[in-house]
Amino acid sequence: MASLAIANNEDVRFLGRLLGNVIRAYGGEELFKRIEYIRSTSVDRARGVAGSGSVDRGLDRLSLDETLDFTRGFMLFSMLANLAEDRQGVASEKDADIASALKRLESEGIGRDAVMALLDHALVAPVLTAHPTEVRRKSMIDHKNRIAELMLLRDQGVAETEDGDQVEEAILRQIALLWQTRVLRREKLGVADEVETALSYLRDIFLPVLPALYARWDRALGNRTPSFLRPGSWIGGDRDGNPFVTADSMQFALARAAEAVLGYYLDAVHALGAELSISTEHVEVSEALLKLAEASHDEARSRADEPYRRAITGVYARLSATHEKLTGKAPPRPAAIAAEPYATPGEFRDELVTIARALADEGAGPLATGGALGRLIRATETFGFHLATLDMRQNSAVHERVVAELLKASGVVEDYAALSEDDRIALLRKELANARPLTSPYAEYSEETASELAIVRAAAQAHAKYGRACITHYIVSMAQSVSDLLEVHILLKEAGLYIPGDEPQAHIMAIPLFETIGDLEAAPPIMEAWLGLPEVAAIAAKRGHQEVMIGYSDSNKDGGYLTSTWQLSRGSTALKPVFEKANLGMQLFHGRGGAVGRGGGSSFAAILAQPRGTVQGRIRVTEQGEIIAAKYGTRESARTNLEAMASATLLASLEPEKLNKADAERFAAAMDQLSDAAFKAYRGLVYETEGFTSFFRQATPIAEIAGLKIGSRPASRKKSDAIEDLRAIPWVFSWAQARVMLPGWYGVGQAMEQFEDKGLLREMATAWPLFASTLANMEQVLAKSDMEIAAHYAALVEDAGLRDKIFGQIREGWQKTHDGLLQATRQTRLLEKHQALETSIRLRLPYIEPLNLLQIELLKRHRAGEEDPRIGEGILLSINAIATALRNSG
Repeated sequence: MASLAIANNEDVRFLGRLLGNVIRAYGGEELFKRIEYIRSTSVDRARGVAGSGSVDRGLDRLSLDETLDFTRGFMLFSMLANLAEDRQGVASEKDADIASALKRLESEGIGRDAVMALLDHALVAPVLTAHPTEVRRKSMIDHKNRIAELMLLRDQGVAETEDGDQVEEAILRQIALLWQTRVLRREKLGVADEVETALSYLRDIFLPVLPALYARWDRALGNRTPSFLRPGSWIGGDRDGNPFVTADSMQFALARAAEAVLGYYLDAVHALGAELSISTEHVEVSEALLKLAEASHDEARSRADEPYRRAITGVYARLSATHEKLTGKAPPRPAAIAAEPYATPGEFRDELVTIARALADEGAGPLATGGALGRLIRATETFGFHLATLDMRQNSAVHERVVAELLKASGVVEDYAALSEDDRIALLRKELANARPLTSPYAEYSEETASELAIVRAAAQAHAKYGRACITHYIVSMAQSVSDLLEVHILLKEAGLYIPGDEPQAHIMAIPLFETIGDLEAAPPIMEAWLGLPEVAAIAAKRGHQEVMIGYSDSNKDGGYLTSTWQLSRGSTALKPVFEKANLGMQLFHGRGGAVGRGGGSSFAAILAQPRGTVQGRIRVTEQGEIIAAKYGTRESARTNLEAMASATLLASLEPEKLNKADAERFAAAMDQLSDAAFKAYRGLVYETEGFTSFFRQATPIAEIAGLKIGSRPASRKKSDAIEDLRAIPWVFSWAQARVMLPGWYGVGQAMEQFEDKGLLREMATAWPLFASTLANMEQVLAKSDMEIAAHYAALVEDAGLRDKIFGQIREGWQKTHDGLLQATRQTRLLEKHQALETSIRLRLPYIEPLNLLQIELLKRHRAGEEDPRIGEGILLSINAIATALRNSG
């Protein structure tokens, strides 16, 4: 780890020097000197250098224009430091791969047959979401990724790029472009913008990376691996609290995804045509291939002896027709002949397999397996014609209102909302057994109901157009009852996606999202009742599994970090016997965010920390905001992170439980006690302290964050100042900006202080992956927080008594958490056992303090009514810069 830290520092010094040269060249010597004074002074203070100057003095000398330049400079330095860290992070995860997982399993007596048996029904799905914590424009990310590619060439000792540019000069030019690129968006992101951003990752990263990974896994397993890792997306289908997601936006997302994947296939098939110049003068080919070649009607005399090329001409023509059918557009490179489109991705795959088998029939030479054709076949299995499965999501309260209106308009029941839960279930089941629709072309519906009906009808059209794999999940936010799930079936039935009968069918799975602490506790009885319904049991049995989504963000906001973590684990464990009783596979969907307060941290460690028996080879995980760029910004980082997710799933599914029953019971009892105490402390501060909401809104830039055009979704679910109605993302993001990080640790210190058996805590920190992972994530948050800087933000609170009371509690809670963690982990300082992470954070903290101090001054001026637009721009730039420097802040 030490060598990684050294390499990281060398990269940072190199990139920092180039950034300094750019600032000097484009900002002038005077600006460079002022920025350098603030930088060096802050670094000296952080190192405890005696006689270091005053950071405040350097900041005070900046004009407003220089303030904007200074903020951009520090933000770019942090971005480049992140780039260096990501490069070394790729190296540090080298053991989190399938090959290492196989060796680890084999050492425990678990062979490859068991692995293949698991993979036959496995699913690992990173699901991209548009949650607005990615504060950087896509243009900034693109330049950063180009620098990463150039740095890789530099590592390899390459002096020039393919275009003949010197590598170091090319890096310098990219940094200059970053300096001159506008950081802030002028217009608020729309759903279409979010779709295009996600599409760039799916098209440019996932499409080429996953087939290559499968080839590596095939070699490691000595067998062809089932296509178990497939991406998903919420973008364009997640309308919970987002009025801008409509049937049109969903259709746009699906159409753009189809256009991207079909364009990729067309390019790949065209390249195959150029490559497979095999002549019948040298080989004999199979009858199946000759038949495929003849079916192409390629009469070109120059290819008369080249059946592979003629076959590929036909494949290209059919694929071209498919592109036009599904997208309404001719492909950029039209086909030379006319042909019928493919009805399904399976038809396309079958013709590719015919070509592959013909190559294999020629003998055991190097053309028999793999290569570009093998990768293309794998891509068709993984991505189909839809690229990524699009989830639908809506709040249960919306479904209730819509179904109530449909039932009333159709004369079934006047007031559905007034019915008891038992009566609702009975009524909904009766309607689901009846093929008669509830809707009528002659009835008028509210805007909300019309929109929801349009969504499910658009989903049905998508199934017919792209195949059922394009939409398979319908997530119900705030699910609190069986009727919440039956209401989804009612809506699906109106579009023909739920079909009644002796053997009922649901072409899209209704999935409950349990978010709050209370919802998590109620999850097992709800799922037992749901799976106990005969029609639901029959549908689930055909599928072989049922998904349950568990939410990290709202459970944390509701109950605090420790209680959320424990309740999620307990909830998963409690669901296991429910699914065993139903003889059904359990698939958990983890709604993790970037920040620790929203489930962030290492995916590898998090999956390994799941209770044994709850992963079962099937897991979906949300990838949100800035984490998408960090994990999937380059092909190398994507390979590393996808492989880590896959290998962790194998280990979590197949490795035996390391804890004996007695220890597991002792640890669980201790965690119950810790969780109860942490919950009381957290709720006592956040929900039971008078004036806390006012403190939060004045001591953090929550109001100003709304000015960042970083997402299409509103910050609050309702027009309310209540914390209950605030979305978890701006809640966590605001505390991070003020360097408090409260959602990632508050309450834990009080709980650990009250817990008498400190030796047991140390034992748990060593022997229990869940507790170790919980403390490791919290330790990172504590290291990034700073109570001295936080005190400056607290000074923004107008009521001195309120400020002193609440900030006093926060500061005291932080100290208790800090001391308790060190005691449990046997350390003398934070991150003592994590040298690379300690070095990384220590490197960036001196660059964050001046940004915080500058932001506070700008907030004061803004809130005092100063109207200079540069003040508002400076605040937004500082928010952007601090988020970049802190990383996983939202």
